[in-house]
Amino acid sequence: MTTTTLPTFLRRSTAPRRPPTTAPTWMLPLAGIAAAVTLWWLLTDVVFATRPLVSQFSPDRALVGLADLAASGTLLDSASISVFRLLCGLGLAAVLGILGGLLLGSVNWLDTATRPVQLFLRMVSPLSWAPVAIIAFGIGNPPVVALVTAAAVWPILTATSEGVRRVNVGHRRVAHGLGATRREVLQHVVLPSVQPSVLSGLRSAIGLGWVVLVPAEMLGVTSGLGYQILNAKDQLAYHQITALILVIGCIGFALDALARWALATRRARLRSSS
Repeated sequence: MTTTTLPTFLRRSTAPRRPPTTAPTWMLPLAGIAAAVTLWWLLTDVVFATRPLVSQFSPDRALVGLADLAASGTLLDSASISVFRLLCGLGLAAVLGILGGLLLGSVNWLDTATRPVQLFLRMVSPLSWAPVAIIAFGIGNPPVVALVTAAAVWPILTATSEGVRRVNVGHRRVAHGLGATRREVLQHVVLPSVQPSVLSGLRSAIGLGWVVLVPAEMLGVTSGLGYQILNAKDQLAYHQITALILVIGCIGFALDALARWALATRRARLRSSS
């Protein structure tokens, strides 16, 4: 009886295998940021270096503009008033969206009757209401807050109403069978079930409200990050425009990260920490 010898490359190695080495998770975002900054520098300082106006938007000029705004105190004041307007608009949108979503999700005929109007209003850009907001509320904070509310209310309302419709009918029947009142069913059955949907809608509303806030501050107000962009344009301080864009993006990133943590359910927090 003859035995065949397998080639070396087909033999199973008995040596313990080393786990594949992977880069730390935090290195990938840093690499992406570095690549984006490098591309930004190449476009402004190399590709379009012959255009003096484009060079004003380069990374080094943006840092100069950021230092100028910080030294004058304009940066902190503008950022704080913008965040204040955002929070006011989100607060109103949360109240209107949650209450309206609970009502529409619970009353089917009302949701069916108002669905065409809902779809129509959702398709209208919130900034289209700017003239109406200025006429109705004058100048200052109220029209900006109204525009943020008009943008942020729809994700909350839609998520809440869909969450109510997804509540298990059997749970409601059991609660009614045990003698629970409509208020008790809402408090102990509906609200806990729709919480994840509401939190998801709130997070979407934060991002949408922040996006609408900046152009809204270019209309009828003399403060805020949006106004400072217009002011820098009028003064031909283009490096400050780039600095303000960086600040707007960083604040938006921070708001999304904070909302992701604050609005996460307890189960999601435990899953992310494990």
